[in-house]
Amino acid sequence: MSRVWEVPVHDSTRVRDARIAAREACAAAGFAPARTAAAELVATELATNLLKHAGGGLMVVNLVRPPGGAGTAVQLFSLDHGPGIADVDAALGDGYSTAAGSLGAGLGSCLRRADAFRLYSRPGRGTVTAARIDPEPGGRGSAAAEPPAGGITVALGQAGQCGDAWAWARSGRLLTLLLADGLGHGPKAAHASAAAVAELDRSAGLPPAELLRRLHTALRPTRGAAVVVAQVDPDRAEIALAGVGNAGARVRTGDSWTSCLSHPGIVGAYFPAHVPVHRLPWRRDSLLVAHSDGLPSRWTPPEDPSLLAHDPSVVAAAILRDAGSPARPVRDDTSVAVLAPDRRTSPYDSRL
Repeated sequence: MSRVWEVPVHDSTRVRDARIAAREACAAAGFAPARTAAAELVATELATNLLKHAGGGLMVVNLVRPPGGAGTAVQLFSLDHGPGIADVDAALGDGYSTAAGSLGAGLGSCLRRADAFRLYSRPGRGTVTAARIDPEPGGRGSAAAEPPAGGITVALGQAGQCGDAWAWARSGRLLTLLLADGLGHGPKAAHASAAAVAELDRSAGLPPAELLRRLHTALRPTRGAAVVVAQVDPDRAEIALAGVGNAGARVRTGDSWTSCLSHPGIVGAYFPAHVPVHRLPWRRDSLLVAHSDGLPSRWTPPEDPSLLAHDPSVVAAAILRDAGSPARPVRDDTSVAVLAPDRRTSPYDSRL
């Protein structure tokens, strides 16, 4: 799922570009026409909102796994540093708008058409929205069906393929999240990270250090990757993390964040003799953030309780947005993946 679409929206011509990006993503996912139409409508409304209410922003379209794990879903993000939304409840209802001449149906349309819709906004700080269109309709409203992880990926220079990838998989009660950063950029880097995701699907039940060794074998025919693996064992109330290469992770427990550094090396090319495994408590208030080295090294973990309570995809998108700016663009392929102990409970997630 290395294809990515990134559309800066700063004039009306880019609304069309956002719609085309959604259409191309749906074609890559093999969507039927009705599903494609839903994605195009959501992309159009989100991009239009960026212009009307935020003075511009960024649309990102990723291909992700749907809750059931079968097929491919289309995830649409809009990110802005605009004035924010003072009354989110009112904004989600039809007929509400702060823009002259608007029908006020944009967010309401997104809410109805998307299979999952998430929105985080702070007055004076901007807004992040995430809308997922699944291959088949009908899964909305089931909190148990929602994935425990979410993420966002962007490519250096708005390239069509990204060398980063993230994925999650279950094996019994174990839940494993992987983030891979293929060496370099472009198709060969994307091939390496895709090979890592494929191996996760086959070996998700292995402990993190052993899984990394299995990944090393699987990635030998590729140029290699930096990889972070995190595995939650709910029976032990513990998360175990291990990494090789220049990728990182932080775990929040209570009010503090613990940084878990990866070990030097390249999975698939140079594997260290010993891989340290970090083990930390995993509680209902815990959160894991894994990221590639495209994220600035001094990024600041979020502390806003209202954001931390959101769906992981929104948390990941907000971290990406707040770590960069037009004056400080991403310097590499960049991915952020977030793992939560249970389905987030924001009132603006998947409302029907």
